[in-house]
Amino acid sequence: MQITNETKKEEYYKALVERDASYLGSFIVGVKTTGIFCIATCRARKPKYENVEFYDGVATALHHGFRPCKICKPTENIFDTPSYVTEAMDLIKSDPKQKVKDYMLRKAGIAPEKLRRWFNKNYGITYHAYQRMYRMNIAYQELQSGKSQADVAYDQGYESLSGFGYTYKNALSQNPSDQSTKNFIYLQRFSTPLGPMYAACTEKGICLLEFTDRRMLESEFADLQKRLKAQVIVKSHRHIKHCIKELNAYFSDTLQIFSVPLDTPGTVFQNTVWEALRKIPFGQTRSYQDQAKYIGNEKANRAVAKANGMNRIAIIIPCHRVIGSDGALTGYGGGLARKEWLLRHEGALT
Repeated sequence: MQITNETKKEEYYKALVERDASYLGSFIVGVKTTGIFCIATCRARKPKYENVEFYDGVATALHHGFRPCKICKPTENIFDTPSYVTEAMDLIKSDPKQKVKDYMLRKAGIAPEKLRRWFNKNYGITYHAYQRMYRMNIAYQELQSGKSQADVAYDQGYESLSGFGYTYKNALSQNPSDQSTKNFIYLQRFSTPLGPMYAACTEKGICLLEFTDRRMLESEFADLQKRLKAQVIVKSHRHIKHCIKELNAYFSDTLQIFSVPLDTPGTVFQNTVWEALRKIPFGQTRSYQDQAKYIGNEKANRAVAKANGMNRIAIIIPCHRVIGSDGALTGYGGGLARKEWLLRHEGALT
């Protein structure tokens, strides 16, 4: 979305001139005289106010015809974590069972209001909600290891089992007494040239790879937990590290075929369609009709399109390579601007 509110534009322009790092991720600025777009901290010479346009993200700037600045590299650095966020995260990690309160943040020189806005924008939850989730993940692992509910609640600083149970159920959608679930879905957020993504995996392989602004993300997580009978834990894993390494190589033009293991729970038909997507060569595109023919069912266009839309693993299962029979770019969960970028990156569009 283009930002048209004059007050907000003036605020963003001031942040651009001052290279205010606290605005990283808040806006993208397009420079009409050069055709490039930048982030708040760009070191390049500042354009005049009348020569800039502000957007809410990389995809919108790309859609309006701007290209990334070679100095600030906005597609790579827009979501760099500000130092005050890193410091706030360290407060949690240094003592995960400690409740970090607003007065503790202020004492550390961190404005709780600014921190809250950053977490809401980048994670969809507040800093304190993130902290509770982090603590409950630790509690879950301790309960899984055989520690009593009373001991875990006491260690977490709760004065009553009911208070601990209420918070635990809200965070993990199950009672602390229910430890029948033995499976985990590991989750990590990371940056890419097209914006931040979530990678999730089981012991079997990557089960989700999506841009963090994907509209159906919450329902995808809920569906995965139900299908896999697993609990989501914010923690890295060897499959996620493998995935990120290969994605970095893909974006650097040094990898075309992914080898990271996948875990794709779904119907037989869905998995047939997803496997067919992986057979589309790098740098090429197919229509839904082509895909239907490939799987041996020429009348399954709509079913193929629906299965494409249910794909949870972006880029690696390349549903972005499917276009309309007339060559038009059709719907894409990550947004049409990203789809166009990916196809140009692969050489399928010129």
